[in-house]
Amino acid sequence: MKIKILGSGAGGGLPQWNCNCANCRSARHGRGDVLPRTQSSIAVSDNGVDWILVNASPDVLTQLRAHPDMQPERTIRDSGIAAVVLSDAQIDHVTGLLMLRERTAPLPLYACAPVLEDLSTGLPLVPLLGHYCGVRTHEIQPGEHFTIPACEGLRFTPIAVDGKAPPYSPFRQSSIDGTNIALLIEDRIKGTRAFYAPGLAEMQDEINAMMRGSDLVLVDGTFWTATEMIDLGISTKHADEMGHLAQCAEGERRGMIDWLEALPRGTRKVLTHINNTNPILDPHSDEHAQLRACGIDVAHDGMVLEV
Repeated sequence: MKIKILGSGAGGGLPQWNCNCANCRSARHGRGDVLPRTQSSIAVSDNGVDWILVNASPDVLTQLRAHPDMQPERTIRDSGIAAVVLSDAQIDHVTGLLMLRERTAPLPLYACAPVLEDLSTGLPLVPLLGHYCGVRTHEIQPGEHFTIPACEGLRFTPIAVDGKAPPYSPFRQSSIDGTNIALLIEDRIKGTRAFYAPGLAEMQDEINAMMRGSDLVLVDGTFWTATEMIDLGISTKHADEMGHLAQCAEGERRGMIDWLEALPRGTRKVLTHINNTNPILDPHSDEHAQLRACGIDVAHDGMVLEV
């Protein structure tokens, strides 16, 4: 199984168009080694030709141009994108669907019921795309395996996670399974497993067990501290309120670093969906060095992971 990190940034990417934090200034002006990042998405394949896009970022066209091997050039109109799987209905994970409207056949779209409802009502991308390529929806259920015909060597298992539905959603204040999911992706031939959770607000026993049984853990790296945005004067919201578990512990509550450090030896651990304010984006920062000392990598656009 091959996984491409198409985008490793949180909503807004890096630099964010209206932000002048230290990371955005460095990335915008090319000072230091803070790399620009597009908004989070991955592509997964078992054959290197057909790819499953997990989340469709607004930056998807830029991301595809950076990966010419995802264009197999079999016909005059072609693409390696065989299907899209959505982890939620957040704008930074779904609006890239509009950029795929030139397809010559309906786009296979896999998502849980609350996400499909949001994309048919509050943000009606599914009916809108009906006027272009069309969408062939497949409802998936937390805890139930599914496969995708173009990549039958892979098996996907959605796992409900604590998180937030988008602000436009009627599920925003609800705790309905399926508004946010993680994915366990298994190579059915090799038996290897990757766990992907770009948004994770709270660690649960089931999630921890999935992570402990995976060869690759690619998880929420949004914030360094739970009060990061408050401390910078950018927002009044705690990380929890935005659906993210910070890397650092807060009081008695363990942070993402604690959970990742406890994983079995040999597990590849990578943080993605990183907010532009997070100091780990600077490879010369103390925070980045702390992650490296713990054996935790920071994802960057273009990173390729073999599992």
